[in-house]
Amino acid sequence: MDNIEALYKCYEILSEAGDRISEHVKEYKDIIEAVKGSSKEKRLASQFIGKFFKYFPDLAETAIDAQLDLCEDDDMQIRRQAIKDLPKLCQDTVGITSKVGDTLAQLLLLDDPLELQQVNNSLQTIIKMDAKGALSGIFIQISSGDETTRERCFKFIATKLFAMGPTVITKDVEEFIIDEIKKILQDVTADEFHLCMNILGSTKLGNSIIGHAELVALAKEQAELNAHIDAITIEDEIVERFIQCATHAMPYFSNTIKSTDFIVYVCDKLLPLGTWNMIATSVTQDQVQLRLLKVFAEMCTYCDVLDNSTQRLDNIYQVLREYMPLPQLSDDDVSSPPPSFQFSHAECLLYALHTLGKKHSDNLSFVHDVEKLKDFRSRLQYLARGTQGYIKKLEEAVKGKTTEELKSEENQLKLTALKTTSNISTLIRDLFHSPPSFKHEVQLSWVTRKNNKVGKRHATITFDGKSENGKDEEKKSRNSVDQKIYSPPSGKYSAKVQNYGSASGNNRTRSRNTTGGGGYQKNRRNFKKY
Repeated sequence: MDNIEALYKCYEILSEAGDRISEHVKEYKDIIEAVKGSSKEKRLASQFIGKFFKYFPDLAETAIDAQLDLCEDDDMQIRRQAIKDLPKLCQDTVGITSKVGDTLAQLLLLDDPLELQQVNNSLQTIIKMDAKGALSGIFIQISSGDETTRERCFKFIATKLFAMGPTVITKDVEEFIIDEIKKILQDVTADEFHLCMNILGSTKLGNSIIGHAELVALAKEQAELNAHIDAITIEDEIVERFIQCATHAMPYFSNTIKSTDFIVYVCDKLLPLGTWNMIATSVTQDQVQLRLLKVFAEMCTYCDVLDNSTQRLDNIYQVLREYMPLPQLSDDDVSSPPPSFQFSHAECLLYALHTLGKKHSDNLSFVHDVEKLKDFRSRLQYLARGTQGYIKKLEEAVKGKTTEELKSEENQLKLTALKTTSNISTLIRDLFHSPPSFKHEVQLSWVTRKNNKVGKRHATITFDGKSENGKDEEKKSRNSVDQKIYSPPSGKYSAKVQNYGSASGNNRTRSRNTTGGGGYQKNRRNFKKY
């Protein structure tokens, strides 16, 4: 009790000292020393350290360390109090906000929801005081923290920061965020690239044509469209990187911002059959190839006129033939099983050929080659027969269903399957003309558009047939995750990293850095550039 009374006495002296407060160094030192006392002393010390912090600059480092000790205390109540009081150090004190922001950013690792909420509250408090200073501390951890810390910081920015509104996130602060994220994009993992692009899309870049062009340029840079690839031993990473970068660029393509460079990359480097057949040569090949074809098909809508269009269209045509089997010799031929119609793949490629062919109708090589044209029309006709059969079955399956019944996963798959097959039927009618016509406008089955912006993407549809490995296509489609942003597995180019020390529980470790940044310093991971 004597120690508590002594603390209150120190508080009273400092509160009443007025302009001579800086002369009472002993009282402030006694308050700092109280962080080693009882639980009540620690809680009082936490409140008093911040209140008088600005008057004793020579004790700043000692006071900060004392407050950080309380943030690591074994008692959760003391930790929460200390985290709550951390922003007091920033009041009217130049150069402290970044250090406190750095410390709080590392405390985002805390698991207890009440503690974590207090960390979020304190971060938002210091952002309101000095947004650029506080964010500098957060970006220090994104640059130097471990993987989990980086992820938590990204998510704080994405979910909490912009909700604070324009009075806090001013144009100047937003410019600072954009500049910092661009720096980070030089050295990110796949998941971090996703978070960075989402954050940038929430800024002014997402609201103007100039900004959209800049976001597309960033995605293009990450995709490394000009890099050489080995057509025979193409790495999975290259394809996954392209899919993700293209997916992030997709919402920003328009009649002004063209997708031509991405289209050229696919046509020249991924669609030549020798390369196409080497993509993801594993049990997931069909799904990886389909994800690639979907982003390719969507991008075709905004492609400009192509150079070397004859060869590029022919590459699309050659891959399309792989998904349009030749008809059996006769209906009585039972020597081999019926072919598998991979309708989702066929929809993508037919759409690409139709969309790009419309711009280059004189450069479709198969139109001017009698044997090629005969082969193509034969395959189209056989695919049309198979498509009409499935359309009839699907229409029967959903006929008479109530609105509520149609909301089930199974019926939603059938409805999207019906859209897929209807699209194929429409595209075939145009391409079967001699010469091919391009009068119909088709909206891809998995995409809805509003005001030229990409909207909801539906589940992948393959159905009612056997794939080459004998698995039921419809079951495979239900388990498909190809509409999600790619999350690379451990051991790939986004390998996981060990956490060196934790900021939660009772086993906390930190290394103080008195020359800059915050108190908590994690081992730096060398991230592979995406």
